[in-house]
Amino acid sequence: MPVLYSCVMDEGRPRVEIEYCSQCRFVLRASWLAQELLFTFTEELGEVALIPGTGGIFEVRLNGERLWNKKEAGRFPEPKEVKQLIRDRIAPQKDLGHSDRKDG
Repeated sequence: MPVLYSCVMDEGRPRVEIEYCSQCRFVLRASWLAQELLFTFTEELGEVALIPGTGGIFEVRLNGERLWNKKEAGRFPEPKEVKQLIRDRIAPQKDLGHSDRKDG
């Protein structure tokens, strides 16, 4: 019998979803971005989920709100762009260090 796990957001903290195309093998890019977010928002995020998809998708969502869509933008996001979008919504006072600089 399979074991089912219940995933509950940690203490009501935000959930980030990164949906990536498994056919295109975007999993490495998605997992790298997830790692960057977990290192940056150690205390602020409750979960970062990787969701396999198809059709060239690479989408980042915060609590269901779409922050980035590769097809609409025409490119993958830079980690600093996603960090800034998330920071602006969940921790506006947080200093992102080099990710806040225009050249960083």
